[in-house]
Amino acid sequence: MARAVGVSSTTVHKLWAANDLKPHLTRTFKLSNDPQFEHKFRDVIGLYLAPPDKALVLCCDEKSQVQALERTQPGLPLGIGHIQTKSHDYTRHGTVTLFAALDYLQGKLISSIERQHRHQEWLAFLKKINKQTPKHLQLHLIVDNYATHKNATVKAWLAKHPRFHMHFTPTSSSWMNMVERFFRDITVYLRDGSFASVRELESSITTFMALRNAQPTRYVWNAKGEEILSKIQRAREVLEAVQER
Repeated sequence: MARAVGVSSTTVHKLWAANDLKPHLTRTFKLSNDPQFEHKFRDVIGLYLAPPDKALVLCCDEKSQVQALERTQPGLPLGIGHIQTKSHDYTRHGTVTLFAALDYLQGKLISSIERQHRHQEWLAFLKKINKQTPKHLQLHLIVDNYATHKNATVKAWLAKHPRFHMHFTPTSSSWMNMVERFFRDITVYLRDGSFASVRELESSITTFMALRNAQPTRYVWNAKGEEILSKIQRAREVLEAVQER
């Protein structure tokens, strides 16, 4: 740009700074095209803002492709005068899928670690939820639109267990499911690990889950629905205006 207009690069940088322009940065975005977006949005948010009586609100999802990565060399621990280190290369020893159901009000989790990610594993996890929750409570599960959640065998089982109520987030709107906040925490925990086998990874996850449930952390939804919908509508209007140019 400096060469094109015949000024110094310093001048260009000053103009960028003065006008809060940052051409070296980009941000990604995703707007849901779900035709029932608002209906699903209000359904899920309503569970957060006004949880039903005599019921549990469980935020459910799967964290797939959790890799057992073994660093090729041991790193140096954090110490005075130097930061923690780890090698950038690693050996892959396989993957697991972590199924999790976060109790929205209590912050505790029901979880299961599986080697595969199919409707069979999801159904087994639903049965585990059924066993580990009080029988007199209704269960409201917030889930995404993954195919395993809508499998015919799963639907047939749910029909026989009417205390399960499924609430689907709009497509491309995983940010509405509070269990994603927990997945971020466990990702940070596992990121610095080195696992020589899948079993070692599973053991580490199990330990983390036990410690987490011993001192449960609740994630509270505070954002107002109308404000979110207004922001999304503004984003759509801007996008439409750009596409019309």
